[in-house]
Amino acid sequence: MEVLPLVALVAGSAIVAGAARWTRVPAPLLLVAAGLLASYFPGVPSYALDPHIVLPLLLPPLLYTAAVDSSYLDLRANIRPVALLSVGYVLFATVAVGYAAYLVVPGLSLPVALVLGAVIAPPDAVAATAIARKLGLPNRITTILQGESLVNDATAITAYKVALAAAVGVSAGWAGGIAEFLLASVGGVGVGLVLMVPIHHMRKRLREPLLQNTLSLLIPFVAYAAAERVHASGVLAVVVVALYLGHRNWQVDFATRLQEEAVWKMVAFILESVVFALIGLQLPVVLKGLAEYEGWDAAWYALAVFLAVVVARFVWVFPATFVPRLSKRVRTREPDTNWKAPVIVGWAGMRGVVSLAIAFSVPISVPHRNLILFLTFTTVIGTLVVQGLTLPPLIRLLRLPQRDAQAETLAEAQAQSEASRSAEDRLEELLAEPENALPPPLAERLRTVMERRRNAVWERLGEVNPVTGESADDVYRRLAGEMIAAEREVFVTLRDHRRIDDEMLRNLLRRLDLEEAAAYREDAA
Repeated sequence: MEVLPLVALVAGSAIVAGAARWTRVPAPLLLVAAGLLASYFPGVPSYALDPHIVLPLLLPPLLYTAAVDSSYLDLRANIRPVALLSVGYVLFATVAVGYAAYLVVPGLSLPVALVLGAVIAPPDAVAATAIARKLGLPNRITTILQGESLVNDATAITAYKVALAAAVGVSAGWAGGIAEFLLASVGGVGVGLVLMVPIHHMRKRLREPLLQNTLSLLIPFVAYAAAERVHASGVLAVVVVALYLGHRNWQVDFATRLQEEAVWKMVAFILESVVFALIGLQLPVVLKGLAEYEGWDAAWYALAVFLAVVVARFVWVFPATFVPRLSKRVRTREPDTNWKAPVIVGWAGMRGVVSLAIAFSVPISVPHRNLILFLTFTTVIGTLVVQGLTLPPLIRLLRLPQRDAQAETLAEAQAQSEASRSAEDRLEELLAEPENALPPPLAERLRTVMERRRNAVWERLGEVNPVTGESADDVYRRLAGEMIAAEREVFVTLRDHRRIDDEMLRNLLRRLDLEEAAAYREDAA
């Protein structure tokens, strides 16, 4: 691809994604719509998805950033529903959707139909995370959807390879398929387990944030490539490494964490934006190879496959939710399960770029390849648009319990209070030692900073300003920001009058930036 179209793609995607933040519509939907609209503009180049780029270059960092931000403890607590969806459902959907396509499309052999089923079986990690984050779903539902989407790509890619082997006549049978699945899954997890400890050791030993963040950017590609090298699942290797590093991220120094968070936010924003825009831009490529089918026939096939995808998910989700509850142990662990949660999980099965990338990797020699590509495209668009647009009103209609912000703030305040007491005790121990003697004003400053950190969370639970609606903590941070802004203007004026040079200005501004970062807590994105 030439440089200018690539730059235009990234810039256009970023603009649309930025604009989406001002609307109630999730960014993925606006990006897909913008891509569809742009595909009709004259002069827009062809942006055909290359599976050799999407799978090894785009998928690893997207999975990595989603897994690092996930909770290992929450995933472990919900391992049963996550496994039932990420493995059981994907295999079920492969067979159910494939068989439905086999019945609907004349001349479509069952092995080729199963290839289609495997291609569109996995819900998309990026779509699930983006939609859940936008809607503020209950924590358990969000954990289940994220956990499913992190692992299901590995199941789908393995199922696709087995189905493709059968379609081209080189199948090793059920035993060979099971062996390949075990190699991919166990091997991928094994590679992740082997890599995660030495990688984390390197992260702790490196003292230069730039080197640490360079390593951070390389980690998903190294894990993916290492696993694929031994014919294991690169997806699972990336997820295992990312979950381990995210769980132990507190052991890395603060400068690296601050820089790493900013770097990965930018990477994730750009890649997610480009990925969804690319989905919409596939329309000309997909329609180009559909000339051999009648328009209405192709539309009927697309509708039938879309309905099969939607129905198959509900057919799996409800039994997978309630059959395990026949066990008293499960009922005790999950006492509040009702019909609303599986409705949301069932309707949140949006497909995405991984399905399209796998579809583009289907060899040209496979019969009905163009139809597979078309049906994958229509299913991805259908799930993103239909389910993505109706999911917010469905959640409002079901009146799911929202997160208790007051209870979360109270828990945060209690945790901060316990940590502050420990820090105060440690400070007094250190100040009592002769080698740690400090002038009284400096020692008092340490105590004041600690007290301020402890009180800040409690103040969010207090009364709000009757004029502005702000808490005392909000007012404090706003005034601190105004003071810092006044200092910043003075420093710039001194630089402009040549009383300080640019290097000194940068040092002074960085100091103010760190103070401002300490004064302001980050709002939930």
